[in-house]
Amino acid sequence: MVSALSPSRALDALLVGNRRFVTGTPEHPNQDAARRTEVAPGQRPFAVLLGCSDSRLAAEIIFDQGLGDLFVVRTAGHVLGPEVLGSIEYGTSVLDCRLVVVLGHDSCGAVAAARDALDGGRPVGGYVRDVVEKVTPSVLAARAAGLNSDADMIDAHIRHTVDLLLERSRALAEQVASGHTGVVGLAYQLADGTARLVTSRGLPTGAPETDTI
Repeated sequence: MVSALSPSRALDALLVGNRRFVTGTPEHPNQDAARRTEVAPGQRPFAVLLGCSDSRLAAEIIFDQGLGDLFVVRTAGHVLGPEVLGSIEYGTSVLDCRLVVVLGHDSCGAVAAARDALDGGRPVGGYVRDVVEKVTPSVLAARAAGLNSDADMIDAHIRHTVDLLLERSRALAEQVASGHTGVVGLAYQLADGTARLVTSRGLPTGAPETDTI
């Protein structure tokens, strides 16, 4: 996979790869010894992916990609912190990835924990509480809008993360404003493996042609 794909083409490459994964016809590209040798001197990924740390959300598998294709950053609940923002800016500013993907999923433990905490459930301790506190605004926003289902809260959290990315990273916001970079939010379904487009910034209206599968 070459680098510097346009945001729309990069997203299309991911969704086409996801379709292969869903239908049971993965190509497993760029996963052989030749690719390992090719990318050893340097990386040229075509997209940055900020995903949840959930063990069922392995990006290269569900999007049928290989070594050197994706610059992946993962935290529980895809929450943001300075190191995460710095990693994403590295992917776009240094590696010239022109697409940033926020990948959430159904049955997210971080979202469930935030919802339980708001409902008076048993409080969590340690640094897990920091994760829950960062997810809580998304749950509150969903409830304020009258949205209470798991899917609605997941979508709200994905949108909130995209908004925060552009609010907190001036570099990324400028890249999106100039048309150089796009940011999208995708929701992954654990049972059937599909990735659904939730929100996008900096992509042409109607792009990509296959926004759901």
